[in-house]
Amino acid sequence: MTIYGYARVSSKNQLDGNSLEQQEKELKENGATDIYKEQFTGTKIDRPVFNELLSKLEKGDTLVVTKLDRFARSMTQGSELVSELIEKGIRVHIVNIGIMDNTPASKLIKNIFFSFAEFERDMIVERTQEGKAVARQREDFREGRPNVYSRKQIEHALGLLETNSYKQVEDMTGISKSTLIRAKRKRIQKNM
Repeated sequence: MTIYGYARVSSKNQLDGNSLEQQEKELKENGATDIYKEQFTGTKIDRPVFNELLSKLEKGDTLVVTKLDRFARSMTQGSELVSELIEKGIRVHIVNIGIMDNTPASKLIKNIFFSFAEFERDMIVERTQEGKAVARQREDFREGRPNVYSRKQIEHALGLLETNSYKQVEDMTGISKSTLIRAKRKRIQKNM
C-alpha cells in the first residue's frame, strides 16, 4: 500500500504558489513517498507522467494531489477519474478537499466539490465571453492576436517584394513569408 503523489505545473515558472517544489513539499507532508512530477498543461488529457502513475496504482494505494486542478480540469473529468480509482480500491487524497474513498460521506463531498470546480470554470468562461462582448462594441476591436507589424511595415515589405524574393524580403524585414503572402492576398482582395 503505497502513497503516491502527483505534482504538475503548466509552465516552468509558475508563480501562483503551485510550483513543483511547493507541491512536492505538501505531498510529502501528507504522506506521499513516491512522487511523480511533470510540466504539462492541465487542458491536455494525455499527460505522459500522470498516465504512467495511473498504470502503477493498485488496490490499497493512495493518490495524493494538492488541488483538484492538478489532475482534472472539469467536474466531469475529475469525477470520472476519482470514481474509477475508488472502484479499483484506490483512495484519492486531494489536500485542499480531503480523502475520497467509497464511503457515502466521501461520495457527497466529491460531488459537491467537483460541481463547484466546474461552476468556477463556467463562471470564468462566462466572464470572458462578457468581456469579449463589451470589447466588440468598440470601434477598434479586432478578434484574435494583435498585429506584430504595423501597416506601414507591411506596406514597405510588400513594396520590396516587387524587386526581391520572399526570402530576401524576409531576411531584410524579419516578416515571415506566410505573413507577406496573407498581406498580399488581403491587398489584392481589397483592390477588387
